[in-house]
Amino acid sequence: MNIKSNEKKENSAYELVIEVGAAEFQAAIDKVYNRQKKSISIPGFRKGKVPRRMVEKFYGESVFYEDAISEAYPDAYEAALKEAGIDPVAYPQLEVLEVGKDGFTFKATVTVRPETSIKDYKGLSVPKTEVKVTDADVENELKPYIDRASRLVSVERKAKKGDIAVIDFEGFKDGVPFDGGKGENYSLELGSGSFVPGFEDQVVGMKAGEEKDIDITFPENYTPELAGAAVVFKVKVNEVKEKEKPEVDDEFAKDVSDFDTLDEFKKDLGAKLAKRRQDQADRDFEEAVTDALIEKLECDVPQAMVDYRADKMLEDYANQVQSQGIKFDQYLQMMGMSMDMMREQAKTAAGRSVRRELALEAVAAAEKIEVTDADVDAEYARLADQYKMELDAVKAAVPAEDIKKDLAARKAFDLVKDSAKPAKKTAKKAAKAEEKAEKDEAKETKKTVKKAAKAAEKDAEGEEKPKKRAAKKKAEEKAE
Repeated sequence: MNIKSNEKKENSAYELVIEVGAAEFQAAIDKVYNRQKKSISIPGFRKGKVPRRMVEKFYGESVFYEDAISEAYPDAYEAALKEAGIDPVAYPQLEVLEVGKDGFTFKATVTVRPETSIKDYKGLSVPKTEVKVTDADVENELKPYIDRASRLVSVERKAKKGDIAVIDFEGFKDGVPFDGGKGENYSLELGSGSFVPGFEDQVVGMKAGEEKDIDITFPENYTPELAGAAVVFKVKVNEVKEKEKPEVDDEFAKDVSDFDTLDEFKKDLGAKLAKRRQDQADRDFEEAVTDALIEKLECDVPQAMVDYRADKMLEDYANQVQSQGIKFDQYLQMMGMSMDMMREQAKTAAGRSVRRELALEAVAAAEKIEVTDADVDAEYARLADQYKMELDAVKAAVPAEDIKKDLAARKAFDLVKDSAKPAKKTAKKAAKAEEKAEKDEAKETKKTVKKAAKAAEKDAEGEEKPKKRAAKKKAEEKAE
């Protein structure tokens, strides 16, 4: 390998022209030939026994060039990076310039960390929630326990919200029953929002034995076959039940908790709620500190760096989904998404992640933050304990340099966070935000579960570093 030129370009990039000599190239050709010879067939020779010179004579001298370049360039690229002292932060752009029996020359455009500067990062004014828990909050925390301890009793009256209506139903689209639209003796809690919008409201007011046609229009974001469709549900109420709530006293507390008195139970509920809210307030504060810090960063972030981070995040997310037993392409179909759409969404988070990383590196440099060997050893021990692994296994899996970078970033963030000036944010707003987040999460979960279940039913019927990953990615693309 020989670096013919090394030129610094705009947007934090270097352009390397790298030459691979005859000996290296011929060795790569030999590897490719030995790997492929079992499948090569030429008249007059047994399959797998054709000499390399005959293959080249029959198919042309360059028959193995393309595969040999893929074989040889990764080592040449890594050696060139090491010699030039370049640490890439994204996949390279590669272009073969010349190729022949005496070797080949290729150009690699390599993105590196941009130059950064940061100032006024201490004493940031950042909103922070002041956590409070009221008696009304504690009463709300009691409600799930009361609901679970309640018993259902039949009533001879019209159904109202909060009641359980035991119903038979069947849905028709254009007069024809549709799949998944039928149920018998289904216990529906009125007001729970578990059925299509508008359905439960029309069951309210019905009595046991009563039958009714209910007109419904499905939401536009529903499953494709029913999205926006007008349908009719034929509904019969078999029984109406109401919840008979227990007496909320010391005996109730003993039944539903480990406490002997209701006051003790309420105190524990209040303490747990306060901790949850405080934990959320702390997380929100850290996110706000991050946003404020990013605003102080002066840097032109290379798009290639953001794209690489987005791909890595998407790869990690795909692995998480697949670890749950769902193929990622199936998951994308369920969510009505394409890979390109997911990648575009990931770029927003990736851009923030990259800027945060660069900002913390700039702070660490400005503050001359150091990470000692003792710090690294302590972190290895923490990781081993957290993941229940042998210490040596953790050290083998996680390079010490990565540990040092992570610890330096943590120290830098703690410095910025500890110096920040919290601005008061009302607990009332925080509680509303918490409640909205929980409702949104519940809706999304319900939607995703329904789509996943339907897709599964249909099926039943019918961080490596960029420089190390470059060769792997190229090979995968070639295979595809």
